[in-house]
Amino acid sequence: MKNKIKLVVLIAFAGLLTFGVESCKKYPEGPTISLRTRKERVANTWKVDNYKVNGTDLTSLFADYTETYTKDGNYSYKWELLDGTGTWAFQNQDEEIKLTGTSGTQSSHTFIIQKLEEKVFWYYYMDGNDKVEIHLVEN
Repeated sequence: MKNKIKLVVLIAFAGLLTFGVESCKKYPEGPTISLRTRKERVANTWKVDNYKVNGTDLTSLFADYTETYTKDGNYSYKWELLDGTGTWAFQNQDEEIKLTGTSGTQSSHTFIIQKLEEKVFWYYYMDGNDKVEIHLVEN
């Protein structure tokens, strides 16, 4: 009888642990859990791994494109002869990043984060009716 009770308690604990870990997942594509803060994960220089507009793959056009985010909220991008700078901040309970004051582009942009890991950063944004989806990897 004691073994059955222990088994039931163990199964219940495992279920609670699984539920707890799943509820830690902030972004649709992960990670489930990370020891690094979101700001530490964003702060990096990133290069394009995949670039799509409305599902059409345009990655080859952005082979030299990079984005750099710093822990103190500065942002820059470089693409061939174009570059720009600005600031970034989390918003909407850290589910989005808002870029502001970016030179060379719109005055502000909002990215919806899909995945944010130490070496992988995926987001998308809407450009009018077009969905621009960018998968970045550590440069």
